[in-house]
Order: sequence, then structure tokens, then C-alpha cells
Amino acid sequence: MTSPDNGRAVAIMMLAMMGFIFNDSFVKLVSENLPLGQIMFLRGVFALAFLLVICVANGSIRRFPLLLNKWVGVRVFAEVVATMFYLTALFHLPIANATAILQALPLLVTAGAAIFLGAPVGWRRWTAIIVGFCGVLLIVRPGMAGFDAWALVALAGVMFMVLRDLSTNVLPPHIPTLGVSFATLCGVSLMGLALSTTETWPMPTTKELLFLATAAGFILVGFTCLITAMRMGDISMVAPFRYSIILWAILIGYVVWGDIPDLATLAGIAILVATGLYSLMRERKRLRTAGPAATTGLRGS
Repeated sequence: MTSPDNGRAVAIMMLAMMGFIFNDSFVKLVSENLPLGQIMFLRGVFALAFLLVICVANGSIRRFPLLLNKWVGVRVFAEVVATMFYLTALFHLPIANATAILQALPLLVTAGAAIFLGAPVGWRRWTAIIVGFCGVLLIVRPGMAGFDAWALVALAGVMFMVLRDLSTNVLPPHIPTLGVSFATLCGVSLMGLALSTTETWPMPTTKELLFLATAAGFILVGFTCLITAMRMGDISMVAPFRYSIILWAILIGYVVWGDIPDLATLAGIAILVATGLYSLMRERKRLRTAGPAATTGLRGS
């Protein structure tokens, strides 16, 4: 196992977050007229077409038989369920609020890596995880006047994203990243098609098709960069840089929809970002203290 390239992994993670938030924005725009299943299917068809051209051009399609691996299956399942929950919540919540709930993911991934994969997490970072969860409660606000039940749907999506990221981290190194993206998109697209039995699909306009094609390009960037970052760097080092997405979400929510997060939501976001950055600093200190031996820690290839 080669030593992790955390610097490149962090940059790629930030690029992934940009791809995801622009995808979310275009999907939210078309959700005013198109149902969830139709959006998942059409966006998936566009993304698969783009990706297939890339895989044929660079020859990686010849390695697709390697995708017959249990961890690829777990990852695809987790992504499909996470997509259903999160997009459903996104249709009913301001984009900044939905994205803010998503910021619980780095903390939960760190906790999951410690519990299930044996990643080194000390009491200080466990404290940061607990404090970060309090930040999530400020955003979700169960039992309070500001509570929105759709926030719980978004949180359920986040839990499956944790499973997705942990399974990504343990993928065997010989499995091609573009192939994993292809398998994931196939799963999401087929689930969208399955939802057609419970939905009425209207004829999309040219503008809606253009928006879905654009979303497909961004989701492809998000998927591929996320998988690359999670396999390239230390999971607990890279995960906190997901917080870069919240700045995009607040800006886009204000410019496109005029959404302004309330004070409680902003406070919860601040707590999540602070605890995530603290976890990052603790990880960097651990790596400096452990020296070269730390580079063989938990991660993918």
C-alpha cells in the first residue's frame, strides 16, 4: 500500500463538493415540474453517456469486469438509497439547510471509520464528534417550532452516505475509479426507472433537459472526484474538506432562491465547521507525531 497523497486528495475533494452542489442546484430547479424518479433516470442516462465515451476513449472499459466485487455492490446500494432520501429532502428544504445537514457527514464518517475500520480516533476527536452532532440538532431542531420533518429525511440520506464512503475506502486498489462511478450511476438510474411505476412522467421541456444534462456533468465530476479523494488520502484527513460545500450552498441559495439561513442554522453550521476543522488539526498532529508509520494507516488505494 502506497503512502497517501493528502494534498492532492484534499484538492480533489473540494472539486467534488463543487460538482455536487451545482448538481443539486440544477436538480432542485427542475424538481418544480419533474418527479424524483424521472429526474434520477434522465440525469443518469446523460451522465452514463458522458462517462461511457470517456471510458471507451481511455480504455478503462476493458477493466469493468473487475467491478464484480462485494464492496462495489455495497457502495452502489448505499448511493442509491442516499440519493433517494437526500433528493427528496432537497425538494422540500432550502438548499442551504439541506446542505448544512449534509455537513454531519465528515464527523459521522470519522466515527464510522473508528468503530468499523479501526481508524485511530482519540477522546478529543470523539468529543468533537459529539459537539458536532449538537450542531446537527441545531439545524434539524427536533421538537421545536423551527423543526421540519424533511430534515430527518435528509439526515437518513446522510447515514447511507456514511456507508457509501466507508465502503469506498476499502475498495481493492485494482478496481477502476471510473468503473465504480459507472456502476453507481447505473444503480441510481435503474432506481429512477423503478420509481416510474408510482409516478406520472411529464414531457420535459428543452430547458429542463438542458438543466438535467448540466446536472449530469456536475454529478459525474462529483462522483469521480469523491471516489478518487477517498481512495487517495487518509479518510479522516480528507473528510473535513467537505465543508467547502456549505459556502457554495449559502451563496447559490441566496442568489437563485433568495434563501437566507436563520441564526440557529448558521450557529449549527459554525459548530459543524469548527468541529470538523478541529478533527483535521488533530489528524495532522497525529501524523506528525507518528511519523512515516502513520502513512500506512487506514485508507483506500
